[in-house]
Amino acid sequence: MTEDISRTETPLEMPSIVGISFGNKTSSVAVVSRDGSIELIANQDGDRFIPSALSYLNDDEYHGSQALSQLVRNANNTVVNFRDFIGKEYAKIDPTHSARSAHPVESDSKVSYQINGETVSVDTISARHLTRIRDLAADYLGVPVTKAVVAVPSDFTDVQIQALHEIAKTIGLDILQTIKEPVAALIPYTFQSVHPSDKISLVLDIGASRTDGAVIAVRGGLMCILATAHSYDFGGSSLDDILVDFIAKEFEKKYKVDPKSEPRAVAKMYAEAENVKRALSASKTATISIESLASGYDFHMSINRLKFELLARKVFELFTSFADEVVAKSGLDSLQISEIVLAGGTSNIPKISTLLSAKFGELTTVVSPSTSIKAFNTSELIARGCAMQASWISALDADDIQEIMQPSVTVAAHTSKAIGVQLPDNELVVVVEQTTAVPIRKTVVLPGPADDGSVLVSIAEADTEIVSRKIEKPAPSENDDDDDDLDGFEDDEDEEIREIKVKSAASIADIVLEDVKGGSKIEIVINITSKLGMSIAARPVGSSSAVRLETECSLSQ
Repeated sequence: MTEDISRTETPLEMPSIVGISFGNKTSSVAVVSRDGSIELIANQDGDRFIPSALSYLNDDEYHGSQALSQLVRNANNTVVNFRDFIGKEYAKIDPTHSARSAHPVESDSKVSYQINGETVSVDTISARHLTRIRDLAADYLGVPVTKAVVAVPSDFTDVQIQALHEIAKTIGLDILQTIKEPVAALIPYTFQSVHPSDKISLVLDIGASRTDGAVIAVRGGLMCILATAHSYDFGGSSLDDILVDFIAKEFEKKYKVDPKSEPRAVAKMYAEAENVKRALSASKTATISIESLASGYDFHMSINRLKFELLARKVFELFTSFADEVVAKSGLDSLQISEIVLAGGTSNIPKISTLLSAKFGELTTVVSPSTSIKAFNTSELIARGCAMQASWISALDADDIQEIMQPSVTVAAHTSKAIGVQLPDNELVVVVEQTTAVPIRKTVVLPGPADDGSVLVSIAEADTEIVSRKIEKPAPSENDDDDDDLDGFEDDEDEEIREIKVKSAASIADIVLEDVKGGSKIEIVINITSKLGMSIAARPVGSSSAVRLETECSLSQ
């Protein structure tokens, strides 16, 4: 599937459309300013990553961080983790992550909540949340905000997307376009230049209650989603659970009181676990400090990053194994992944980047704040991507936007194999890369014959092969110190190097050019249509006539 990323080079006079990242845990809103920079808008509490939470106490409504603080004393009237319930029947939801807040209830087969004795639908809760997000953007811009580009999970159904549109309409917000979250996360890194480089990216979005992955091919400025995967079994909350267990055990060890027996104490521990996790992402030590945790006892202690990494080792392994699963689902090898883009607040944790770098090797770049000072905060990527897309479509009218959202544009086939020119020595020059969305037109210029005569231009499909070779380690010399070997944990096994080899698989067509002058160059044009047809043209550079033929190529939908 492709995502239409429509761009205009005309700068905005005033940000007329905002980009919204609406997450289960946090939400963000961003705009592209007059100078082209992207601004993430903060709320009155100074939060740019605003908790997706609403709490009701008597006649007062609390939002964001203020709502989260109500989980300690007013949990039954505090709603969190509701985004994924939009457009779903009650029987199909998983309320696991609502265990410490207001519980979902069934009302006419839909999801609702009992708030202060009244039944409030998830649509109403979502509308109130979006109203707060929209209003803070309007306050910042000084103009009403009525249009937005909103990111949705790649597994959101058409019914859920339509439900989101309807919710937004009730508050006067027109969602001009929804884009998949992994695509939104990739946009800021892909379109930093006018002509983005071709690449295959793995986007790993580690949210609070879920982990999502997508393999996306970028070819000629088009993004093609090759595979997606989702897990609701682990995410940032899994790390919170580990920290809460650690705090509880240390507290019980010191005071002989189990803090998990008190709901308020549990809420306090989870709030502090989030703070500690964030602190350990930025520094090597953090302080755990909770006043009146349980039975009137305060709790204070420090924890270092190494201890946290040891405690969370199994969860970190789940993240890296999940990355392998997404790549395998795409049918590619890890060597074919150009970069791994980390998104979601949890992926700010340095250990995740370290493990992924070790697993995928030096040919794959892991893009995160812990690997590059130029990387964006992982929590803001999706909002940034939405804001960029909003700026590109702001010059389009409603009919144009509807046109680019048609399935014929957003859902396209892509080449299942690379296509290239086979040279006389059997070397293949790739012209159209594997996983290139169609339609596509590519041109290559190759050296011609040394002498006058005919030239055979052979077009072929290519197979990708992973070749392994071992590099033998040198035999130890008599002067080697045994102690050094022990200290360095030397491995006696030979080092294995894996490489990608592209070879000709099946001939597509042969073109013969007659009377070609020696020393001239040959131009070859391959054009693949959206209806699977392929035309090939070849001519000596400078010649006004070309030899053409029509055929077909292998595609994947």
